[in-house]
Amino acid sequence: MSNSVLIIDDSDAVRERIIKTLESFDLFDRYYEAEDGLEGFKKLLSSPVDIILCDLEMPRIDGFKFLGMLKSRPDLQDVPIIILTGMNDRDLKIKGLEQGASDYITKPFDPEEMVARVKIHLKIKNLQDDLKRSNELLLELSNTDHLTGLFNRRYLMETLDKEVQRSNRKGGNLSLLILDIDHFKQVNDTYGHLQGDVVLQKVALQLQKELRNYDIAARYGGEEFVAVLPDATLKEAVFVAERVRMSVQSVRFSGSLSQLKLTVSLGVATFPSPECTTVDGFIKLADDALYRAKSGGRNRVEHS
Repeated sequence: MSNSVLIIDDSDAVRERIIKTLESFDLFDRYYEAEDGLEGFKKLLSSPVDIILCDLEMPRIDGFKFLGMLKSRPDLQDVPIIILTGMNDRDLKIKGLEQGASDYITKPFDPEEMVARVKIHLKIKNLQDDLKRSNELLLELSNTDHLTGLFNRRYLMETLDKEVQRSNRKGGNLSLLILDIDHFKQVNDTYGHLQGDVVLQKVALQLQKELRNYDIAARYGGEEFVAVLPDATLKEAVFVAERVRMSVQSVRFSGSLSQLKLTVSLGVATFPSPECTTVDGFIKLADDALYRAKSGGRNRVEHS
């Protein structure tokens, strides 16, 4: 694993000694230096690091002010900071720890003690990073439909509720597409459920391709999919729906599905609308439009 360290001290000699000590133990791949807290903060913004060694007494921005600057950046608060101080003052050390420092080392430092402390905090940081990645993966899995890779219904409803609230608050447009695969039961009956899954995955892919990167695509259930289009008018949403319909219609399958001609029907609704004031009402508008598309012959787009 590639590790990096930032050393903040106004003494060139101290920084050089720290780097040479750490290099002898092969702990880091990259070393960054700064003469005071301000320079260190700028370096940190451009080059994130795994651990910081920071002197307390420095010109311009000292260690305490540097700690205060880090508090304003939540994305940097997980980086361990080991305070370097030439003063054996108990109150100053406590103050540093209370302001966010992880540990302290008294100068002149013992090389082996410094390396031991750095190793401990680097290990903790790596464990925290692993835990954060695991939690992010779990969150992603909990929000994702395992078959199609789109968002699942639970995440869709949470997002749609937020977008409706935002639309009510700011007065912007919000559009919704509901897509249903035409005659999907026949696909399963003719080709089997495994091949039916292939069809679902392909439709999900085509839907995602036709959306903007900030639109939300989700599997609503079975062979139904939903797309949430923030800041899209009804006219724009109908255009997207037609594009999705034609994209799916142009799909050609191989193997046992080579004879399959696939089509979809879509219903479109836009919020706000005099016909609905809630998320459920919004979904019903799009669902009613979808029903009209299917009863009108399928492979078409209808809107509220």
